Amino acid sequence: MSIPEGKKVYFASDNHLGAPTPAQSLPREKKFVAWLDTIKKDAAALFLLGDLFDFWFEYSTVVPKGFTRTLGKLAEISDSGIPIYYFVGNHDLWMHGYFEDELNIPVFHGPQEFEMNGISFFVGHGDGLGPHDKGYKRMKKLFTNPVAKWFFRWLHPDIGVRLAQYFSVKNKLISGDDDAKFLGEEKEWLVQYAKRKLETRHYDYFVFGHRHLPLNIALNEKSKYLNLGDWIHYFTYAVFDGEALSLKEYKD
Repeated sequence: MSIPEGKKVYFASDNHLGAPTPAQSLPREKKFVAWLDTIKKDAAALFLLGDLFDFWFEYSTVVPKGFTRTLGKLAEISDSGIPIYYFVGNHDLWMHGYFEDELNIPVFHGPQEFEMNGISFFVGHGDGLGPHDKGYKRMKKLFTNPVAKWFFRWLHPDIGVRLAQYFSVKNKLISGDDDAKFLGEEKEWLVQYAKRKLETRHYDYFVFGHRHLPLNIALNEKSKYLNLGDWIHYFTYAVFDGEALSLKEYKD
């Protein structure tokens, strides 16, 4: 991917729209949409690294109610020719066609490698990676099991979505909110994961979400790990100007 002069690539993650209630998340959604408006003028691409919604499940003909402002703005940006790349998180694992068909946004279900202006990136949501997250790894196997998804689809959306929203907000094991404290690099499992990846291949930047903590950590003299934080407490994002990647905070 070649980034034209004067253009930038933006990264954001973990909005959890709809939580803890639609009314309470609405101001955050409006703030996010306002940010999307500001980046349109110089964005070469936009990467959304998952958990845009606190819960998202696509039935054959139904998607969760709400988020009109966000979906409309993403459609506007995509229609203008700015590519958007979406990575599913642990709250929106069940994306299967809606973003691709309606918004022309490719959806990735695992980390991907990118090269921009000769600089290498390893990008993903971050859930289930590294030596930690064992409880979630077990739950993810259940959530992504085709038989379990088939049974869930037979629930009426009014029941299925409300039930999932309840557990999404209440279950700390799923949300990971109880882990949102920095306890040192040696306990940051995504840092450990990135260091292990570097043993076999070089990447200039590892970019993840999921941790809800804005972090910028040097892994060695040439590689860095960035966590995007969230749009609940920090309103942080990353921007690549064609040469370097940095974390920033949006203040409207």
